[in-house]
Amino acid sequence: MRKEMIIQRLKERGCRITKQRLLLLDIILEEDCCCCKEIYYKASKKDQNIGPATVYRMINTLEEIGAITRRSTFTVNLPPEEEKTAV
Repeated sequence: MRKEMIIQRLKERGCRITKQRLLLLDIILEEDCCCCKEIYYKASKKDQNIGPATVYRMINTLEEIGAITRRSTFTVNLPPEEEKTAV
């Protein structure tokens, strides 16, 4: 979905189009997928006033208007088994 279309849907929903929302939208649109923490990290580098709650609210709003789809992915991060050596 294009940025202009998303902004229009946000306006139709009654959302104000703030600098923070535009910043978050740009970050979200520049990546195919990323997590909320990653979005927050990138946004807070550009605007220290953005908090994690702002990011989560924006993600929820974008999901509600059909602009994004939430995906949960998990990977197993177990260290490889140590080789046993006979002494």
